[in-house]
Amino acid sequence: MVSSDQRRRQLAREKFERQQQRREEARRRTRRLTVVITSALAVVAVVGVAAYVSVGNDDKDKKSDAAASASPSPSASESSVPEPAMKIDKKAKYTFSLKTNQGDIAFTMDAAKTPHTTNSFKSLADKGFFDGTKCHRLTTQGIFVLQCGDPKGDGTGGPGYTIPDENLTALGKAGKDGTVTYPAGTVAMANTGQPHTGGSQFFLVYKDSKLPPTYTPFGTMDAASLKAVQEVGTAGVTGGAADGAPKKAVTISKAAVDKV
Repeated sequence: MVSSDQRRRQLAREKFERQQQRREEARRRTRRLTVVITSALAVVAVVGVAAYVSVGNDDKDKKSDAAASASPSPSASESSVPEPAMKIDKKAKYTFSLKTNQGDIAFTMDAAKTPHTTNSFKSLADKGFFDGTKCHRLTTQGIFVLQCGDPKGDGTGGPGYTIPDENLTALGKAGKDGTVTYPAGTVAMANTGQPHTGGSQFFLVYKDSKLPPTYTPFGTMDAASLKAVQEVGTAGVTGGAADGAPKKAVTISKAAVDKV
């Protein structure tokens, strides 16, 4: 025969077991919810990767810009100084050479097509503006670009002025999705998503990428340079993300622009 004390202990044990079961079920629900939220955020992140070369835009900009959350967002001091006076030969071609810890990267600029961009980069390079800077952002999904040219290293820096967009029709007419293909090897200006907001930041396309035709294409890498950037892209992003600081850090020790 079960005593009253034994019965109370049995009921207490059963109650405890029921509580433990409910807690475990609650933990399972929480874990499932966490997985769902994480999965949803991952989807959002992949979709948002198509926004790399501009920030601080309205809904229309966010919808159209697929590469620019990392591109420069000019600070209040941007455009506080005038664009450099035109000193280049507008009929000539120039080579922009970058010495980096991941190998030399060089690309050709045609001043006849992008005089303001070419002139600005020569002026900045002659002043040592890019020396000691890092290529701060790599994207490996949706678009395939390495972004450089920010003296702050966080995507917000610039030279203190902006330059006009140029050569925007060079890659053809936009398709129904509002994009054109920026071929591997292309070098283009980053911007804020608004017209004529390029500064010093630029991105190197290491695999064909579809973007709105709103980023000035001003250079073409040679084969060796493209290979060097592709190796950085293959190594991926720090932490395994699809967008962020490259795992193989790229530091520019010296930049120079010379007439071909």
